Amino acid sequence: MSARRPLPRWADVALLPVLNLVLALIVSGIVIALIGQNPFDAIRIMTVGAFGNLEGIGFTLYFATDFIFAGLAVAVAAQGGLFNIGAEGQAYLAGLGAIAVGLALDHTSWLLVLPLAIIASGIIGGLWALIPGYLQAKRGSHVVITTIMFNFIASAIMVYLLNYVLKPKGVQEPSSANVVDAGKIPQLRTWFHQFGGAPLNMTIIFAVLAVIFVYVLVWRTKFGFALRTMGHNPAASLYAGISNSRTIMTVMFISGALAGMMAVNEVLGEQARVVIDFTSGFGFVGVAVALMGRNHPFGVALAAVLFGALYQGGIELQFEMPAITRDMIVVIQALVIMFTGAMEGLLRPGLENAFMVFGPKQKAEAAARETVSTEG
Repeated sequence: MSARRPLPRWADVALLPVLNLVLALIVSGIVIALIGQNPFDAIRIMTVGAFGNLEGIGFTLYFATDFIFAGLAVAVAAQGGLFNIGAEGQAYLAGLGAIAVGLALDHTSWLLVLPLAIIASGIIGGLWALIPGYLQAKRGSHVVITTIMFNFIASAIMVYLLNYVLKPKGVQEPSSANVVDAGKIPQLRTWFHQFGGAPLNMTIIFAVLAVIFVYVLVWRTKFGFALRTMGHNPAASLYAGISNSRTIMTVMFISGALAGMMAVNEVLGEQARVVIDFTSGFGFVGVAVALMGRNHPFGVALAAVLFGALYQGGIELQFEMPAITRDMIVVIQALVIMFTGAMEGLLRPGLENAFMVFGPKQKAEAAARETVSTEG
């Protein structure tokens, strides 16, 4: 039996993720039908809730902003063969940078607060990721293990700080002080009332810029070439004179900085303070976003919008179909994450076989053989 041929680029990037998504929706529909609800109505409600009006679109893009940062954090590290599962902890700790800038500059202008908060959050997130990067580069500690452990360490640090250091006097809830003026990033509904209650804010501009930055960094710079070389073959990159240890530490800092930017969207764009678990697990969803986006920044952006729609549509579905509980919504979201992330290669062998038989090149070869046979 001949070996399967790799999928064409367009099929790998576009067709396979779409098929995985369709499979996830089919399985989700079966689950919904088993509890006595109409799966077609459920999909309609989720779609309309996510894209049916500007308010729904605003919520979808608000969630997508977090997923873009988290997905890019995973994707840029993956280009170097590193698996950063610490975006959750990096974003969580980076909230300290966001709130520090917001409180310190609350009397100035958001035009000053937003870029400085992005920088401060990025630096803290980057430094937190740099430690596992250093341990991998200099001590051989696997970055997967260390980034997972650092999620728990970041959580413990934040719980302590929010209970004993940052919490204002007379406040029972573990949280920081509120920003009340310029420290709060303006939401788009300030100028466009059609967005209703959607918390979409100006941080999305930096999310778009981050997508462009990662594309230029990875595919248009010398560092990006060294990063991809290390990701494909670390021994070859060493032979070519590339310092793998320096590349690892640099890309982990960049990865953590991208994750840290997520804190600005949550802390200053919505909560106006730091609260317990404000990241809501979005850092972990970034792994599925990166996988579905094939670790390409533009693919990550599209996958982030899809997951944003999934979260917003799930909220609408919970209101419109009370029989579908919050736990069931989590199951549906988990099925999409599973099929588009952890099991993204499930349909690949069958699709590769299909292209072996029905691909344009194979059809041309079959036609040529038929012509030769006829002439003979």
